Amino acid sequence: MLTLDHIAVSAKTLAEGQNYLEQLLGVALLPGGQHARYGTHNMLLGLEDGLYFELIAIDPQAQPPLGPRWFDLDRFSGAPRLTNWICRTDDMGHSLARLPQAGQPVALARGDLRWTMAVPDSGILPYDNCFPALIEWGHGTALPGHRLPRSGVRLRQLQLRHPQADEIAQTLTAVLQDTRVVYVPSPTPGLVAHLDTPNGPVVLE
Repeated sequence: MLTLDHIAVSAKTLAEGQNYLEQLLGVALLPGGQHARYGTHNMLLGLEDGLYFELIAIDPQAQPPLGPRWFDLDRFSGAPRLTNWICRTDDMGHSLARLPQAGQPVALARGDLRWTMAVPDSGILPYDNCFPALIEWGHGTALPGHRLPRSGVRLRQLQLRHPQADEIAQTLTAVLQDTRVVYVPSPTPGLVAHLDTPNGPVVLE
């Protein structure tokens, strides 16, 4: 089974993404770190219910990666926006046997964090990145969603909008049972999050 772990907002720069999210949500993001393997860096925000936000961008100080960056960041352009959702598994091998389209397992580490991420060879997740990325946190690693201070921001609904939304739902509902995740047929692919925040109800897309 899968569990919703976090959702990711991409931006051209962390500063641009930070300014956008902090104004939208009414709370301050926290420093994250670097991902040398993919040449990216991030900031974080703890949500209610053990979830968290990840703001991610290409790190201009990092060495270029040997292959495509994850989260389709090589092709990212435009304003900061919600681009990915990440589901936790307790058995990456079993999950990838059932969902091989999620990619190949990549072992990663930063500080005391240890995790394995499923990343497609192209860096692009299926269904125009509407398919979830899979993560397995290392044994003994405190989940970021539990260790980050809560911000008062709560996810009410995550909409997966895609022309093949019904097909995505058929694939995922057997392994992910979360009433907050809704599959919406739409001609335009994308993710939309409905949030309760200190600024009141907010729609992030």
